[in-house]
Amino acid sequence: MKRVVIALAILLAPLIVSAEDATPAAATAATAKAGDAFTGSDPTAAAAKAATCFACHGAGGNGGVNPAWPKLAGQHSAYIYGQLSAFKCGTLPADQRAAAKCTDVRVNAVMAGQVAALSDQDMRDLAAYFASQKPVPGLGKKDSVAVAEKLYRAGDASRGLPACSACHGPSGAGNSAAQFPRLGGQNTDYAVNELKLYRSCATSNFQGCERGGAGKAQMMSTVAGKLSDAEIDALAGYLTGLQ
Repeated sequence: MKRVVIALAILLAPLIVSAEDATPAAATAATAKAGDAFTGSDPTAAAAKAATCFACHGAGGNGGVNPAWPKLAGQHSAYIYGQLSAFKCGTLPADQRAAAKCTDVRVNAVMAGQVAALSDQDMRDLAAYFASQKPVPGLGKKDSVAVAEKLYRAGDASRGLPACSACHGPSGAGNSAAQFPRLGGQNTDYAVNELKLYRSCATSNFQGCERGGAGKAQMMSTVAGKLSDAEIDALAGYLTGLQ
């Protein structure tokens, strides 16, 4: 009997080893096939397409020569795809946006030219690519902390201002599922400009907005509409240092 057991063990050993070896390979193949969790795209598929974006957003999306243009590296794919779609919707006449199922609209002359020839799959691929890139930390402004930290961490209930961290997280990592963007490490100048665009949208009653006039973006317009120039400058400088 003992000899039978030993013989069976010898016969089955290669099968057991093969099954164990195959499991990691199968898992890796399944992961590669699944691609980005939101877009379903392989992050490497858009490496060539993304080269055009590098001119403004820098290699790998980590910032270019103009700090007024955003960093894209590490940004959530759902958010990037949503913004590209919003720019695409911004190129359509107003009476065609409903048929195109536009949930947000961004009107920007520079980006309009960039998204014009992009297909939906192109936008998904680009979103997956930039989301997979490692973001380079930014350098915040120490003099921003006194004003910005309280607003970011706790808000200001007396003015109906929620804490920025409630949506964007304590480290500025954002919330992918809710499409709340990563803010940590973002260019200061870009953050200032965006907050002012949101504020302008609120003061114009959400009409004719370049930013924040529809969908979830209206929440940011409402918040930014209550911020002063000094608070916007402080928050932008603070966000750059979050990581």
